[in-house]
Amino acid sequence: MEKNKRIIQVDERVPLAKGIPLSIQHTFAMFSASVLVPYLLGINASIVLLMNGIGTLIFIFMTKGKAPAYLGSSFAFISPALLIIANPNMGYEYAIGGFVVTGIVMTLIAIIIKFVGTKWIGILLPPAAMGPIIALIGLELAGTAAQSGGLILTDTYTSINVDFVIVFLVTITVAVFGQVLFRGFAAAIAILIAIVVGYLTASSLGIVDFSVVSNAPMFEVPNFLMPKFSVEAILITVPAALVVISEHIGHQVVTSEIVGRDLIKDPGLHRSLAADGISTTLSGFCGSVPTTTYGENIGVMAITKVYSVWVIGGAAVFSIILAWIGKASALINTIPAPVMGGISFLLYGMIAASGLRLLVDEKVDYSKARNLALSSVVFVTGLSGAFIQIGSVQLKGMALATIVGIALGLIFFIIDKFGLANDKE
Repeated sequence: MEKNKRIIQVDERVPLAKGIPLSIQHTFAMFSASVLVPYLLGINASIVLLMNGIGTLIFIFMTKGKAPAYLGSSFAFISPALLIIANPNMGYEYAIGGFVVTGIVMTLIAIIIKFVGTKWIGILLPPAAMGPIIALIGLELAGTAAQSGGLILTDTYTSINVDFVIVFLVTITVAVFGQVLFRGFAAAIAILIAIVVGYLTASSLGIVDFSVVSNAPMFEVPNFLMPKFSVEAILITVPAALVVISEHIGHQVVTSEIVGRDLIKDPGLHRSLAADGISTTLSGFCGSVPTTTYGENIGVMAITKVYSVWVIGGAAVFSIILAWIGKASALINTIPAPVMGGISFLLYGMIAASGLRLLVDEKVDYSKARNLALSSVVFVTGLSGAFIQIGSVQLKGMALATIVGIALGLIFFIIDKFGLANDKE
């Protein structure tokens, strides 16, 4: 039966009667993960929904309607942003300043790719380093998820709240088993279903405050913020660009396999990455978070066989409209911490696992000393709490691990060039 499902091609226009529900389906498939980022950063989700939609339309335009992709909120920048926000001398405005510069860097790298290709990325960050760096995105945030779920005692949670734990367990149970047991489109939106079930459970236990929804206007202007810039925030943020670029390339390769077209060549990786960079820059200037191509989007296309950029463009328009509905944004903000804690617990683990999956997919050979050394040093650098203080700038975690990985990658490349390695092929 699956084989007989009609494929809707990339450039195919879909009648409105079918296109609208298909677009809404795409929006909600990405919705839960996309709004999780602003929730964790403590900002209003409406500006993120707006800029995700605008960014997706920019992507479609710049790739000449040849690459189906929905741009959602990037998880790679959560850890750097939280580090900046926690600094008493900075705050979220400095984080978005870092986002702006990161977007510019991504755009410049896209220009370099147009002329020299992508092999140099593998030299700067070989798979043995890139895998652990991606894994660190999730591992660094694991404690945050446990704290949101009420599983860790802090100044906020001075004792275990049984209701919080129940909501957390219900949410993560539905999310985990939904990935395995749900069929068809339900499997693609298992995270969204888990949020709904967790939300209803929290509501039944009386830990949801609906007053903010009733007091919110039906329509409101998204909360725009102007960025502020500092060298420290930029140095903390920019290293994540290499992770997003690697993720972007992987997504384009996978999407190419699904739609049966080589998107790396046409419209070209330089076009798609430049679109992502421009979208991130614009998002930063408006107070939103960096954007990235979404795996959820790829999953929906693989399941539904609907590849039309017109459908994805419709999803972008729907996201933009949703951003101006005040009650929708207020409803998102009422989602209790243990619900998002349960979702984060799984998603952060999935991010970490995706780093390990990269090691498997790239067939990293750990019988080679250089690969073992690269992964080991990157992991320990990111998780040890080690930091480098440069003036007022403190580099640690994933940012420091990325820099260390690049340095080692270059050293090993030079060693190979001179034929000094004892494990060379």
